[in-house]
Amino acid sequence: MSVIADQAPTATTRSNPKLAVWKFASCDGCQLSLLDCEDELLTVAGHIDIAYFPEASSALIEGPYDVSLVEGSVTTEHEIERIHDIRAQSKVLVTIGACATAGGIQALRNRADIAEFVSIVYAHPSYVSTLATSTPIADHVDVDLELRGCPIDRSQLIEAIAALLTGRPARLPTTSVCVECKARGTPCVMVALGTPCLGPVTQGGCNALCPAYQRGCYGCFGPMESPNTGALADWFSQLGMSDAAIARCLRGYAGWGQSFEREADRRDPT
Repeated sequence: MSVIADQAPTATTRSNPKLAVWKFASCDGCQLSLLDCEDELLTVAGHIDIAYFPEASSALIEGPYDVSLVEGSVTTEHEIERIHDIRAQSKVLVTIGACATAGGIQALRNRADIAEFVSIVYAHPSYVSTLATSTPIADHVDVDLELRGCPIDRSQLIEAIAALLTGRPARLPTTSVCVECKARGTPCVMVALGTPCLGPVTQGGCNALCPAYQRGCYGCFGPMESPNTGALADWFSQLGMSDAAIARCLRGYAGWGQSFEREADRRDPT
């Protein structure tokens, strides 16, 4: 990731790195998080050229790009071709959000009959061309950095962009949501209320938002490093959840994350 910082302006190179923002199958929420940065974005904008960002501007500067931010999952044959083309044009590729990093909500289709879904949802199914799966960007190309969440945390986004601009590693959370609960003084919803919560196995970064409102973590930041999903699933069983319900819980926002997927399949292989 030091490639940006190592570039010295010359007569034949641009003085600012070029940033591109790309959309795949998603709701646009992570791109809106970038726009919501407001004052922070204005500060960063003085050090980069936003070369491609249809959500914000119709301007287009052709690649190659120093940094590409990619939102959304891969759901069509065309998107497979497109992500390979983006990777070839990008020195650094950053995936943003649960869709890009773990398949997103749309990955629920990965274990279902996609033809049946299409026939129910669309008036003219013959017009729809789609893959049977929704997969993360990293399933198709090399990814340099992942920003988790649904949507991403905007402070993490600014931190990542600043790190890339200065050639240093991004300082991103690696601990679980439980650590953030303790830091903000939030009582454990599983202990205090008997509410199922994915916080013990989910990577932090949201400041434990849902538990702060007495709701269990939905796991939208995906699996933390080396999560003990089996032990948590056993605890859910003690709270009265069936194996099918546990699997549905794990298959939510980041269900294509490897450890979530593995435990969900163990509980409910259908």
